[in-house]
Amino acid sequence: MKNNDWGISEYPFVGGHEVVGRVIGKGAHVSHLEIGQRIGLGWYSRSCGLCDPCMRGDQNICVVAESAIVTRHGGFANKVRAQAFWCTPIPDALDLSAAGPLFCGGITVFNLIVQNAITALDHVAVVGIGGLGNLALQFLSAWGCEVTAISTSESKFDEAKALGATHFLHARDPDALKAAAGRFKMILVTVNVPLDWDLYMTMLDKRGKLHIVGAVPSVTSSGFPLIEQQKIIGGSPLGSPGLVKQMLDFCARKEIAPVTQKYALSQINTAFENMEAGKARYRLVLENDISS
Repeated sequence: MKNNDWGISEYPFVGGHEVVGRVIGKGAHVSHLEIGQRIGLGWYSRSCGLCDPCMRGDQNICVVAESAIVTRHGGFANKVRAQAFWCTPIPDALDLSAAGPLFCGGITVFNLIVQNAITALDHVAVVGIGGLGNLALQFLSAWGCEVTAISTSESKFDEAKALGATHFLHARDPDALKAAAGRFKMILVTVNVPLDWDLYMTMLDKRGKLHIVGAVPSVTSSGFPLIEQQKIIGGSPLGSPGLVKQMLDFCARKEIAPVTQKYALSQINTAFENMEAGKARYRLVLENDISS
């Protein structure tokens, strides 16, 4: 968004789409939130409530959904305004300073576990151990799944194991990837770079799914594996407010938290420099130190 990589940014631009804080004001008809209550806001800040997706509980794919940082200013500020429906109370058991990434990165990977009916019997692979991947490993492990981490960095093996991975595959070792043929119920792609898609499709079990949540430029696949083995390629954005609440309760119960590094909001330029240099581990949290 900062550099308009997706072609949807408008300037002047105020970012920030994983926001946590306390309620300082509310409309006359807002009854489920109280002044001073801890809440969070993710990528979406409004939905219409009337379109078919909204009516069936899929507000995250509302046809006119409003984003917290598209065509409006976001959370890198002293306050942010949003539709109360998208402001979710944060359980007392969760650390407020670490809860922010759950409202975008967290719900993005939690949603697909529920959406794809993943069970504790399934073997799932996660491609990329970063801002999304670190949470995906924790969620899937707590879900009871057998989990394989796939990364270009062998140095992350121990960390992946600590986050819940039971196996590790090096993404630049094609022989190791080929040896995993037919192994996974789902492969979750959290990276935003092109992969050898046909090779990854061979790693899926019959009726397996290649699920994309990283902003990859394109995905291509040979057609016959999709037809003969009923394999699927799909993707998804975040999740509904109802599912956000369930995810937060799950995190509180299972003691799940993102791996973060903290900066003062006044150090935002340093935080961005470290992120762009690939030094982030794995979600950068800005704590507001700027007075109103």
